[in-house]
Amino acid sequence: MKKLVYIIAIIGVLIDQISKILVDCLMNLGENISIVPNFFSIRYIRNTGAAWGMFSNNTFILAIVSLIFLFFVIKYINENSTMNKLNIISFGFIVGGIIGNLIDRLLRRFVIDFFSFNIFGYYFPIFNIADVLIVVAVIFLIIDSFIGGDKVDSRRREKKN
Repeated sequence: MKKLVYIIAIIGVLIDQISKILVDCLMNLGENISIVPNFFSIRYIRNTGAAWGMFSNNTFILAIVSLIFLFFVIKYINENSTMNKLNIISFGFIVGGIIGNLIDRLLRRFVIDFFSFNIFGYYFPIFNIADVLIVVAVIFLIIDSFIGGDKVDSRRREKKN
């Protein structure tokens, strides 16, 4: 089952990196392509920081933090003997998302972002596939903690007894 986490992560990294390569090759920096007028567009930016541009121009520090976080997530995956389907998907998404943005930080010294939303006049910070993977994974883990976590915990307790 743990192999499935890493397969999901690899697929996530591939989709993330292919999308970034396409944006980089087919668009000019700062170019904006409207998909749904006044709501959604593809806008090519280079982010040297984290979410909302925090810690701009600290690519090296962000890469180190990403590596540390990745280490602990992988350690948790490898030490956890039981994971349900939602956990497997979630941890695959987290690992894939971290690696996708880490590749950018290490190879390019910035992260390519391109999804742009205007929600009731508020321009949400521009993001990419890796960011989506991480956010969706966190949402899945929260949902699982409410609806599925007890089942996994009870199975763990039963195995220990």
